[in-house]
Amino acid sequence: MLKQYLNIFTQRNYAILLLLGFASGLPLALSSGTLQAWMTVENIDLKTIGIFSLVGQAYVFKFLWAPFMDRYTPPFLGRRRGWLLISQILLVAAIAAMGFMQPAQHLGWLAALAVMVAFCSASQDIVFDAYKTDLLSAKERGAGTAISVLSYRLAMLVSGGLALWLADRYLGWQVTYWLMAGLMLIGIAATLMAPEPDNSIPVPRTMEQAVVAPLRDFFARNNAWLILLLIVTYKMGDAFAGSLSTTFLIRGVGFNASEVGLVNKTLGLLATIGGALFGGVLMQQISLFRALMLFGILQAVSNLGYWVLAVTDKNIFTMGSVIFLEHLCGGMGTAAFVTLLMTLCNRSFSATQFALLSAFSAVGRVYVGPIAGWFVETNGWPLFYLFSIAAALPGLLLLGICRKTLEYTQKTGNFMPREAFPRAYSWTLRLLTLGCTLLGLWLLLLIADNLDWFQVPGLAERMLQIGAAFSLMGILMGSLLDSLALRRMRV
Repeated sequence: MLKQYLNIFTQRNYAILLLLGFASGLPLALSSGTLQAWMTVENIDLKTIGIFSLVGQAYVFKFLWAPFMDRYTPPFLGRRRGWLLISQILLVAAIAAMGFMQPAQHLGWLAALAVMVAFCSASQDIVFDAYKTDLLSAKERGAGTAISVLSYRLAMLVSGGLALWLADRYLGWQVTYWLMAGLMLIGIAATLMAPEPDNSIPVPRTMEQAVVAPLRDFFARNNAWLILLLIVTYKMGDAFAGSLSTTFLIRGVGFNASEVGLVNKTLGLLATIGGALFGGVLMQQISLFRALMLFGILQAVSNLGYWVLAVTDKNIFTMGSVIFLEHLCGGMGTAAFVTLLMTLCNRSFSATQFALLSAFSAVGRVYVGPIAGWFVETNGWPLFYLFSIAAALPGLLLLGICRKTLEYTQKTGNFMPREAFPRAYSWTLRLLTLGCTLLGLWLLLLIADNLDWFQVPGLAERMLQIGAAFSLMGILMGSLLDSLALRRMRV
């Protein structure tokens, strides 16, 4: 097993992914947590810091400009590496420029640069995900995903914890940002050395085709809506367990912040990386479906550790064991889940489809927070963590339903078409499109409201509720039609 781990790092494609994954993860904290720390030290007011957090929405809505990067090919290095190089050069320039700013004096310029960093970083993520999908064969994807998770997490540690330590103790904020800009040169070097994926794959000929064809391709497949629901629910148990984990460890169990920071962040990070690597190696020996089912069950069972913490006396070693096991299983699940997203992408427009699928996969992580808080207030911590195990079951059930479709895709590299209920399916897609459009308008209203450009009390909240309702209705109706189509096929 150890030899298999080491072999991953000696293969050229995996070494390239290691460097590109580092470049992909590095900018994230520089426009979020690290920037917030800098602004806090400089005594910027909380409302302004809160507005800056909206910069992170670029990562959620990156699917909006992903079709552009599928449609057009830069005049150098090819469709994938060309866009990688452009986004990386802009990131170096923007991060370095942030180092010339002072939050108290150049707040407007700092905001503009933070938006640019987030936009270019999200764009780099789009192309990096598409590059992995296009470059790796079905057998290589598990290990490739593990390498990407490893380097991405390490980069977040460098631009997060290490950057804060360097800025506070030695270099100051401005020099720290210049150092981070210099580290982005690693990504540029990797892009120049990287092989371009197969260029014989047909690309969208028009912008309209780049936007419409990925949707038409995905939703014309057998079980498309059930698979979409699987993507939303597969990590739901993990999302519930992690949504209030820090609050639980401090307020629910009684650990102090330094203990939680040391164990939950450091040990948890190492366990996640180890789990992703172990999962990637194991996926070279078992099918994608078996990996998803096995790792999904382990994810669910590992949440039982939090229940043990909730019903027993405080013990630092128990907490360490629980955190390690939960993050280890979560890392294995992440490796299998990202491989699933790659498998579901058509290489002609993998940038757009991966961006869309990853946006849906973030639904649980983003929106379970309010539900989790209400559940804990009503039922307490022990029952909440038992519920987090139950929350993982729908995803496993959907995985079992979609088994035949997933195994067909992994074995053949093609997607199983469907022919039933064409008119009804078209209406479900319209509902989903309308819901996503309303959610986009909600984001614009939220930004305008926070910047005092346009204010209508309650409008943004109503837009969020209606958009979420239409999106959920579309997914549920599509899933119902998929179930009926499956029953018809069996008959």
